[in-house]
Amino acid sequence: MTVTQPPAKHPAMDDFVALDPGAVALLLDVDGTLIDIGPSPSEVHVPQELCRSLERLGALTGGALALVSGRPIADLDRLFFPLKLAVVGGHGAEMRLADGAITPGAKPLPAELRRALAQAAAPGSGIVVEDKGYSLALHYRNAPHDEERLRAQIAAGRAAFPGEALEVLPGKSMLEVKRPGVNKGDAVRALMTKAPFAGRMPVFIGDDVTDESVFAQLPALGGKGFSVGRHFDGVALRFESPDEVRAALQRLAAKATKERVGAS
Repeated sequence: MTVTQPPAKHPAMDDFVALDPGAVALLLDVDGTLIDIGPSPSEVHVPQELCRSLERLGALTGGALALVSGRPIADLDRLFFPLKLAVVGGHGAEMRLADGAITPGAKPLPAELRRALAQAAAPGSGIVVEDKGYSLALHYRNAPHDEERLRAQIAAGRAAFPGEALEVLPGKSMLEVKRPGVNKGDAVRALMTKAPFAGRMPVFIGDDVTDESVFAQLPALGGKGFSVGRHFDGVALRFESPDEVRAALQRLAAKATKERVGAS
């Protein structure tokens, strides 16, 4: 894999590579942060060099490395196979420590509601449905002019199920119907109470509005945030692309490995 070299002066890169893996917990969003966004959730590429960096940093942090994603855990396990990392999945709807079982944090949406929402993806529409059970996402990156139509469909679906507590989470060319009160920030706060994450400084990298809840939690957790491709309030350090994030992970793994070998 060819890694694009960042500029000579790169505050985010320099700050990240200076981290001590023995003292931090690395919390990493996936789509748009670790990997480039593809035409659909299933059409993405996970570079092998990225997997090697994650595996090495998982060892260097004593297992305090977690993916924090909107994807289901089963999907992340497939993408990053054979790695089995700690994961916050479904924007906090499920969690798993690296050696543990999945802990659900949200009950499934009614099947009838999910079917009604999925009807927005008529053949040839360009809309991609991602049914996670506990939520349903409608991706319109291939049909950018259909956002308002999708919002109307979602509003009609919610009106048809007035007894269900629901909210709409917007993302990059995506609208996701989910349970209220489920978010990455609260899930990260819970994760940071568990070994081997407890007692470490959380370091989070994210790129989308779905990551704002984590950035908001970092000050109270004594953590540090890095954004990708855009500015977030309170986040001073920014990578321009997933390629830069992958380069930073590779550099930190190489530096920390060298220091550990030199100290032995």
